[in-house]
Amino acid sequence: MNEGYAVFCDADRKFYDAPHRLAEDGDGPGRPYEAGRREAPAGWQRNRKGDWLAYRPLEGRLPAQGWKIHISACLDNAEKVLDQVWDYCVPRGIAFKFVPSRYLLHTRNAKYADRAGSGKFITVYPADDAQCKAIAEDLDMLLAGEPGPYILSDLRWGAGPVHVRYGSFTERHCRDEQGELRPAVEDASGRLVPDVRGPAFHVPSWVTLPDFLRPHAEARAATTTDGIPYTIERALHFSNGGGVYVGRDDRTGRRVVLKEGRPHAGLAADGADAVTRLERERDALEQLAGLSCTPEVLDWFALGDHRFLVLEYVEGRPLNSFFARRHPLIEEDPGDQALAAYTQWALRIHRLVEDAVAQVHARRVVFNDLHLFNIMVTDDESSVVLLDFEAAAPIEEGRRQVIANPGFVAPADRRGADIDRYALACLRLALFLPLTNLFAVDRAKAAHLADIVAENFPVDRAFLDEAVAEITRGHPSAEPARVPRADHLPLEPGPSAEPVRVPRADHLPLEPGPSAEPVRVPRADYLPLEPGPSAEPVRVPRADYLPLEPGDWPHSRDSMADAIRASARFGRDDRCLPGDIAQFATPVGGACFAHGAAGVLYALAETGCGSWPEAEEWLLRSVRRPASGSPLGFYDGLAGIAWTLDHLGHRAAAMDLLEVVLAEDWTDMGPDLHSGLAGIGLALDALAESTGESSLREAALDCSRLVARAAAADRGRPAGRAGLLHGASGAALLHLRLFERTGDPALLGLAADALHRDLDRCVRSAGGALQVDEGWRTMPYLGAGSAGIGMVLDDWLVHGDDERFTRARQEIVRAAQAKFYAQPGLFRGAAGMVLYLSRTAATGPGTSPADLARQIGVLSWHALPYEGHLAFPGEQMMRLSMDLATGTAGCLLALGAALDDAPVQLPFLPRVSPGRSRGPQS
Repeated sequence: MNEGYAVFCDADRKFYDAPHRLAEDGDGPGRPYEAGRREAPAGWQRNRKGDWLAYRPLEGRLPAQGWKIHISACLDNAEKVLDQVWDYCVPRGIAFKFVPSRYLLHTRNAKYADRAGSGKFITVYPADDAQCKAIAEDLDMLLAGEPGPYILSDLRWGAGPVHVRYGSFTERHCRDEQGELRPAVEDASGRLVPDVRGPAFHVPSWVTLPDFLRPHAEARAATTTDGIPYTIERALHFSNGGGVYVGRDDRTGRRVVLKEGRPHAGLAADGADAVTRLERERDALEQLAGLSCTPEVLDWFALGDHRFLVLEYVEGRPLNSFFARRHPLIEEDPGDQALAAYTQWALRIHRLVEDAVAQVHARRVVFNDLHLFNIMVTDDESSVVLLDFEAAAPIEEGRRQVIANPGFVAPADRRGADIDRYALACLRLALFLPLTNLFAVDRAKAAHLADIVAENFPVDRAFLDEAVAEITRGHPSAEPARVPRADHLPLEPGPSAEPVRVPRADHLPLEPGPSAEPVRVPRADYLPLEPGPSAEPVRVPRADYLPLEPGDWPHSRDSMADAIRASARFGRDDRCLPGDIAQFATPVGGACFAHGAAGVLYALAETGCGSWPEAEEWLLRSVRRPASGSPLGFYDGLAGIAWTLDHLGHRAAAMDLLEVVLAEDWTDMGPDLHSGLAGIGLALDALAESTGESSLREAALDCSRLVARAAAADRGRPAGRAGLLHGASGAALLHLRLFERTGDPALLGLAADALHRDLDRCVRSAGGALQVDEGWRTMPYLGAGSAGIGMVLDDWLVHGDDERFTRARQEIVRAAQAKFYAQPGLFRGAAGMVLYLSRTAATGPGTSPADLARQIGVLSWHALPYEGHLAFPGEQMMRLSMDLATGTAGCLLALGAALDDAPVQLPFLPRVSPGRSRGPQS
């Protein structure tokens, strides 16, 4: 999971939105500091951009780059620090900016916020090195004793909240080695290069560290791990709160886990920093000492101002990792025996977790953060160990949840042990369908997921209904229903824990026999639901959850289009249609093809939903004067918007935008389809065809030549990303389409070479499915997986013969046969598989109408209602999305490709006809 998505959930209950858009009036969470409400002083200008509010004197010039000063602060002293810096900078005419509210400062310092930006509260811009030294000295004295988190990207000045870093003062951009647009600084030759902004202090190679900073650099280097009795072997995980490491005790050779706590950083919802949470974990685990289901505390020590908790190393695997190894729905047809075996395993694992939670509760501790990643299953699968007790609390305190996995976030009314009971209920469903992130949008989805689980697994419906009742307790859409009697529970609770027998791992999926090991069932008051002597009325959601099924075309088309239109907000400048958080990463994020209005309008037009003048006018207005730093690519930038505008009939505006693209230097651009030259070239080629402008065709051929040159230069280097959007398949698509225009056989050869490079990155599963190997996982998807490669293979094989391509195409079809996909999106989920299967020219198993219908049905597993219409969640499934790449518009396009009578297609990938001519297109 990408933890960065969580912070985009606060400003809107249904859609991802920028944190700074949280209401800033009244006494709400976004209320600005008093300084943030001030008008600009006389002779100054005031400018708000994203999380920052800047004040700058109108007179005086700043350098484009140099040493700048960052001030950190804690939540409780931030306003005091800000007032002191304001009073220092304004009389002296020193430009500065700051994070204008407690809420935004909290989000920047939260546990899973961007580590490179963590801690930064105020930025001060000196005119030169001499002024930097003077300001740093003054502010260090002025703010002496004020606590603040260490800023990882900077050099700390002494021991206070003042930090220094070399970087850009003005907004300039360049492309990195992968062709991605990055903030830029000038190197010694005057060339723009990326302004490195990672979680470590960095001095550019052409910059000399000033003498006044050397003592601080030496002090930083003086802190090492040499004095501790542990050798750190590897890092398991990093967050703003610190790292988690595997190491060995030098005295005993014993393997251990070291958890680091950074003071004032890694904040939880209640404001507790990483050190406070580490102390909570230590205290809880000491109270739980001796339990086999929790790790033992071995040591506690300080290194500098950081704290370390040393824990017993637990052998095993986290529960989430078992889905890739064991879950039957990742196969096309798992069969009844595999489904039954998995069901027995899942029920047994749940009983083990339930028992572990009961043992924790019996020691008067609430875990407060139970989820798939925090449950370690031992190697023999006979027991579980609960990990990560930093959110734990005494049971009698009845605290609210302050840290949670998105799929296990308890409702606001749950306190104390009820939080763990809610998580255990979510676990019942997640063990079969790990889609509980959807509850962040609508808890009523639980009943729908339970129906799907019951249809696919031989699990007692009572086991699921109890979970649904607990999850939806208090939900406004619930209907009265009856919970089964206690004798229908998966375990029979008694007045106290009773011994029962469960099979050992080596007996699954067999029935328990005399060799089963005795364990203890938790008492009734530890179960997720409290059973009574007879059925009691509770509220569970209605069965008719979705307004209609995705396969009910064209009614589903109209419903998705209505959902998209209902979500529009034309008064906003950054976006008019909600989508992925990438909308907020660039100036045209809300307009671009992947995540913005352009892609949505294309999907609506392509599926016959008619025109939408208001949205088209918004799109035209948003790119009338493209801002500096606007990407040029097809899916993320101006080329894709220009192509869409021409597709919608706005040729003059499209050509104006193309002039901007053509005027830019393409030297450092990547070769890919998403952001680079392949996408730009395809757009130029298509516009040359529609407009008759021969210069655009020549520019498209220039793109092809640059892409081929980059591929030649990369031979022998480590392979980069693979797939349609970011790999060589996008380049192959450009060469192939230009071959069809020109008939030049060299272009067909370049396309073949590119496809071979992507196939070199693929591996076969045990079942013969071909997927992209990313080193730590394999990917079947349309954007970065094998399905996208398969689409271009289909098109190449219309024009040529290649035994490897023919074999790979059939193996890629197998990769599109799973019954379960973690997300619904076009490029990273089930919708992409629907689109791929709807257009592939492959024949044989997996390509029948029934196979396609099954994948269309899978889309309903992720679907949610919005304003009474059919909609889909975006990436990470914590909010709805209407965009093409991750949300409803992409699902609409995929379903249209599969079900509409018209030839619905992804740009530049028309439906393949086996009889298509192999000659050039006229």
